[in-house]
Amino acid sequence: MGKGKYNLGSKLLLKLIVWLVAVILLGAGAIYLTSFLLGPPDLQMDQNTILYSTNEEVIGEERGPEYRQWVELSDMSEEIIAATLLTEDQNFYNHHGFDLKRIMGAIVKDIKTWSLKEGASTLTQQYARNLYLTHEKSLTRKVKEAFYTVRLEMFYSKEDILEGYLNSIYYGHGAYGIEAASNYFFNKPATDLTVAEAAMLAGIPKGPTYYSPLNDEERARNRQKQILTNLLDKGIIDQKSFDSALRQELIYAKNSPNSQEKTAPHFQDTVIKEAAELLGRKQKEVRAGGYSIYTTLNTKQQKLLEQQVEKTVQPETELEIGALAVDPSTGGITAMLGGRDYNQSPFNRTTSAKRMPGSSFKPFLYYAALENGYTPNTMLMSKPTSFELADGNVYQPSNFNGYYANEPITLAQAIALSDNVYAVKTNMYLGPERLVDAAKEFGITSKLPAVPSLALGTATVNVKEMVTAYGMLANGGHELQGHTIEKIVDREGKTVYKHKTKKGKQKLDQKTAFLLTQLMTGMFDRELDGYMSVTGSSVSDQLSRIYAGKSGTTNSDSWMIGYSPSLVTGVWAGYDDNRPMEKVAESAYTKQIWAGFMEAAHEELPVENFTAPSGVVGIPIDPVTGLRATPYCESSRVMYFEKGTEPEGYCTEHYQKEDKDEEKSMVEQLFNLFR
Repeated sequence: MGKGKYNLGSKLLLKLIVWLVAVILLGAGAIYLTSFLLGPPDLQMDQNTILYSTNEEVIGEERGPEYRQWVELSDMSEEIIAATLLTEDQNFYNHHGFDLKRIMGAIVKDIKTWSLKEGASTLTQQYARNLYLTHEKSLTRKVKEAFYTVRLEMFYSKEDILEGYLNSIYYGHGAYGIEAASNYFFNKPATDLTVAEAAMLAGIPKGPTYYSPLNDEERARNRQKQILTNLLDKGIIDQKSFDSALRQELIYAKNSPNSQEKTAPHFQDTVIKEAAELLGRKQKEVRAGGYSIYTTLNTKQQKLLEQQVEKTVQPETELEIGALAVDPSTGGITAMLGGRDYNQSPFNRTTSAKRMPGSSFKPFLYYAALENGYTPNTMLMSKPTSFELADGNVYQPSNFNGYYANEPITLAQAIALSDNVYAVKTNMYLGPERLVDAAKEFGITSKLPAVPSLALGTATVNVKEMVTAYGMLANGGHELQGHTIEKIVDREGKTVYKHKTKKGKQKLDQKTAFLLTQLMTGMFDRELDGYMSVTGSSVSDQLSRIYAGKSGTTNSDSWMIGYSPSLVTGVWAGYDDNRPMEKVAESAYTKQIWAGFMEAAHEELPVENFTAPSGVVGIPIDPVTGLRATPYCESSRVMYFEKGTEPEGYCTEHYQKEDKDEEKSMVEQLFNLFR
């Protein structure tokens, strides 16, 4: 009877075992079949995006919330690979994702403790968890992990899995992946790690906080010795290497990715924003997308700009600076300063702040004037003037320091002296709507009110708008789009964006653009025939080349924008809270920064002149009368006119008093003979 019960019990146990095996086999089969049908899992994970300058220097590394640097397996030291495999998964190349012996041992321990704390994860399982799952201890997570593990082993090589694991494992202190860890702890790439350094890093992932040498060096050293012993026992290193590694003193760099000084940080922020728009992705996705972004930044110009600002602006002032340099032939932004200290304020004052440009807005007015009948010697009276507006109000503009010529002046003089009365008269004559239209032709997108005072720059615009608009004058009137990106390459090496470098559409009249450029060189003349100094006279002696430009000053803003044929630069200065500038010297900063930077940036460039298009003639002109100059004129200046609009008569104002009328007539006839 007892024997029968024993046989019955044995049969039931056998059936139970068979049933369990069948369930396990069916479950395993279901997992493998489902995994096969699902196909290879996506290995995409956060990777740092690298930014390059025009000469392909690394200028920055953008990342998501995790600090990662992806490198190929061939760019890792053999020691770190061996130490990691011995420490984390000795049977990695012999299993198909699961180490059954370790799993059974872990199950027994979990049953004894009634917990899921005991781990037996293979390297593949850890990689699956890093890619797709959280680190919670639950049965659901373990089932999902099994599915991903099978799929990884089924569709990817061991080398792919090992490379992915070493690039994703957490080493503490915000560093993910061996390259990030190697740079953080030892300030070197993973391919250059010594045996001692490799063994130290290999011991960290088991407990990134517990085994970090920066938290407890003695505990970390003990684990390092254990790993070195494993390497010695397996014959991966010899006794000499083992002894040398134990004796090596490790010097820790602790290179926090957030503490490193960035090159042109405002520029880098602009790059990420622009890349997100080009790729149709969120900025955080671009930062962690593993892209290689080739930018327009000229690192030499960037350094020169920063040095000039530091040299010019008093360190204790709260005055802010926004500066931008652009290549007028391409629109590429070559240097950018969005503020004096990025760490204190990442706000970009060249792209995000809108301020009144003052007289630097006048070139748009005078382009419209030249297009509508004005010539460089068109004369208007410069004296205090009141304008009665359509609504019955009276508008009375004033000149800087209350200076007026109190006589007619030419357009050339009005630009050089920045005469406000001349500007408002011109705007009223043309109609303010024409100025708005002209500004739009230059690419100004900010809202502009069609009012008389717009001629004096009373609307608000940003630095980027103004600089790219001036760039259209520098390049002969071609449409210009300021940009920071030349090319974007994704993590697979595919070029996903490339900037088209073809010349922009002809938007401005080429002859008018040239005439205006020549007029704008007048602001740097030493003096203007007896009148007060021109607006650029304070920096004229610093300039060794011909530049065109215009300054602008309001109570709270100072601007200087100017260009050569190869570079256009704009500088703005002011207080973020719009309070008035306290010192006269503060409003002069922009000219000093602009002049110093432009001269330094052009040192290694060939001397260039603005090329006159066909249909334009240059004639010596007396700046006071606007007529052709004679040898009797105290000064003269070559001025350019569209052919057919140049003055016919010669200046007769500067003969000596004893000259007779017939002598004047004879001189005029002589000049007419050789015209």
